[in-house]
Amino acid sequence: MKPENNINTSQVKGNASPEIKLTLLNSLVQLSRRDVLRSTGKPFRGFAAEFVSRMQLAEASVSSKAEEPDKLEGRTVFEVIVDEDMANELEVGTMHGGCLAMIIELCSPTPIYVLRASAGAYGVYGVQQSLNIVFHSPAVPGDKLHVVSTTLALGSRARSGRCEVWNVTRHRIVASAVYINMVPSETSKL
Repeated sequence: MKPENNINTSQVKGNASPEIKLTLLNSLVQLSRRDVLRSTGKPFRGFAAEFVSRMQLAEASVSSKAEEPDKLEGRTVFEVIVDEDMANELEVGTMHGGCLAMIIELCSPTPIYVLRASAGAYGVYGVQQSLNIVFHSPAVPGDKLHVVSTTLALGSRARSGRCEVWNVTRHRIVASAVYINMVPSETSKL
C-alpha cells in the first residue's frame, strides 16, 4: 500500500513511531475507499468501508505489561461517534451488535501490527480465527465511543488480544471482547 502524503500523524497520541501511525492511518484510508461489486454488477461501497471512514485513530503505543514488566504490549485507541445508520431499528435505536462486532473486528488486530512493527518485525494484520464478545450496555446515536485494543500474547502464527469499547459520553463500557488472530500460511497444503 502506497502511503498518502497528506495524512497528519501529529494528532495521534502514543509512543509508536510516526511511520507506524502513518501505516495505520493509511490502512483506514484504503479500507474507506474500497468498492465491491454487488451481484447486480453495480458498485457498492460496503459496510466496512462506510464505518471505517468515520473512525479516527487516537492512540498507538507500546508499553511494558503491568503484570509482566519484561514483556511488551501493543495498544491502539480508535474513536467513533454512533450514527443513525448504525442503529438497530428493532431495539429502539440502540447501536446494532453486528455493527459493533464489525468495528471490534476491524480495530482489534491493530495493536498486533503496532507491537510487531515497533520491534522491527514485519507487521501483518492476519485474520480473526475467533472473536468472543460480551455486550454490557447500549450505545445510541450521538454517543462517542473509544475502541481500546491491546495485545495479550504473540506467537509465530497465532496471536491473541483484548478489545474494550467504552462509551465516553455516558462513562460506561459498551462491549468487551477477546480474540485469536492468525497469520495465514503463504502456501496452501491442500
